[in-house]
Amino acid sequence: MGFGGYILVMIVGMVISGVAALWVRKSYSKYSKQMSNSGMTGAQTARMILDRNGLTNVRVEPVAGTLTDHYDPGAKVVRLSEDNFSKNSVAGVSVAAHEVGHAIQDASGYVPMKLRSGLVPIANIGAQLWMPLFIGALLVGFGTGLGQLFVQIAVVLFLGVLAFHVVTLPVEINASTRAYGLLTNYGVLSHSEAGGTKRVLSAAAFTYIAAALTSLLTLLYLLLLSGSE
Repeated sequence: MGFGGYILVMIVGMVISGVAALWVRKSYSKYSKQMSNSGMTGAQTARMILDRNGLTNVRVEPVAGTLTDHYDPGAKVVRLSEDNFSKNSVAGVSVAAHEVGHAIQDASGYVPMKLRSGLVPIANIGAQLWMPLFIGALLVGFGTGLGQLFVQIAVVLFLGVLAFHVVTLPVEINASTRAYGLLTNYGVLSHSEAGGTKRVLSAAAFTYIAAALTSLLTLLYLLLLSGSE
């Protein structure tokens, strides 16, 4: 149950995360080579959808890197990686529409997104402190009173990490569902082309599922450890 148990959890988590990352890379690589018939770039797609939803105040900017796309709710900016910003690939416009989906969530007061924003500082504190406590418990002995106290505090802190990952799931799935509807309803992609949207965004969603599963496994391990003598 001791440190060896955590190594096992780490290995399982790495396998799940590795499968998710491989699926994302494969799907994105395939559909980043397929150009959309509309000819609209990711930037043009994002701007058009934002304007048609009354979000003219939200900017669209390029950001360095690959798959670094994100929506910044504080600055009200949709940032798209350079390829997705400038190219008219199925993958690029799909990712752009997904990020715009987050902007629409923000503007409409989507509750899970508000919850996720509120959990960010809690999750950050938990992520920073639970491991030092775990190491402290390892050093003093998991079966000692002090070791048990460290593990129990780590459990409480890690609950915030798990809660963040769990709340992230509906936020990301909803943004992807919105993206598919927006792209097809506004004629950016045909229904046949948007099949690629589903594949790209489903692969991306699995990375969040993988993170939640890994966090759940870690919490279960800590709970078992907190009850050991």
